[in-house]
Amino acid sequence: MIKAGVSKSNNSDALKAGAEACQKALDQIGDTADLIFVFSSVAFDQQEMLEGVRSVSKETPLVGCSSFGEITTEGPLSKHVAVMALRAPEIDFSFGIGKDTDKNSFKAGKSVVKTDPSLFIMLLDGLAENGAAAVRGIQDILGKSLTIIGGSAGDDFKFEKTYEYYNDQVLQNSLVGVGLSGQFSFGIGAQHGWEPIGLPMKVTKAEGAKLIEIDNRPALSIYEDYFGKKAEELIKEPIAKMAYTYPLGMSTEGSDELLIRDVVIANEKGEITCAAEIPEGSEVRLMIGDPDKAIVAAKEAAKEAQSQLEGATPKAIFVFDCVARHRLLGSRIDEEISAIQEVLGAEVPLIGLYTYGEQAPINRSANQECYSLFHNETMTLMVLGE
Repeated sequence: MIKAGVSKSNNSDALKAGAEACQKALDQIGDTADLIFVFSSVAFDQQEMLEGVRSVSKETPLVGCSSFGEITTEGPLSKHVAVMALRAPEIDFSFGIGKDTDKNSFKAGKSVVKTDPSLFIMLLDGLAENGAAAVRGIQDILGKSLTIIGGSAGDDFKFEKTYEYYNDQVLQNSLVGVGLSGQFSFGIGAQHGWEPIGLPMKVTKAEGAKLIEIDNRPALSIYEDYFGKKAEELIKEPIAKMAYTYPLGMSTEGSDELLIRDVVIANEKGEITCAAEIPEGSEVRLMIGDPDKAIVAAKEAAKEAQSQLEGATPKAIFVFDCVARHRLLGSRIDEEISAIQEVLGAEVPLIGLYTYGEQAPINRSANQECYSLFHNETMTLMVLGE
């Protein structure tokens, strides 16, 4: 039987915050856990926070990462530690670490794989050089049909340094992976609700996650044109802080929705670095977010996941939600999580984080090949059922 307990703490003492959140989560399942998930604000000293969790969880396997914000069954949080204690005796868990994601995300993805699971959860450094390459690295070993779900670590919207957790280690520039095998049901949902504006454009020069030219002009010129700002102004601070409402959408085979790519930084050459690659020759469009449509998309993602359970009862919900959605929704952020809970159940233990990127399959509920992709600005969620 799957049991999950979720709790949180914002104790000003990082050690106590970790210990409190973990103890309360374990108390809810009344038993030892098979796996501990931790999502935490960088407002806490990361090593002390993790030591606090481990003081309670002991030798139980642990994974997690830093976040922009945390999510529990009670809703969205800020500057908290959130912990899920998961008891699932019918599930076999395997673990792996990939390093140097800032240098070679593809290689990190390949090295994180240790077994051949039926579901893979990945927690990626939010400032990796190419999030899509990390996904492809896993697929290079296990094949495209593997269901991959997860999120990229955050750092409270600083875009400076993110952290990944494995047992008692606080890592950087890393990918932590959890493979799930055995007797269990799961459902995946991924929807964004952003809409295209303006005409399609072609990426005429690109290198990995760096867009050099769009329609044979410096890539940054599309934001200069739209915002009426000069390149120097757009370079002063991470363009992500301004352009999260206006990301780029990329046409993707097999999907009606455009795949979102966040713009992270720009340089004096007019080049834009995105959170993941947009291959040369791709058709892109400027996108715009609307709060109402974002909330509808979250509900649709929950319905998508529920349909895949095929009657199984939801036992634990994992939410990987983009920081851009948090910024877009503002004071309405609770409505998005409530929309999910209306579908899957308000009492089902839920844990999540606001990410710098999401990983999830497309077309998992459709009658065609399913394969996982790196997303931005997308509500992605996974439900364990039995």
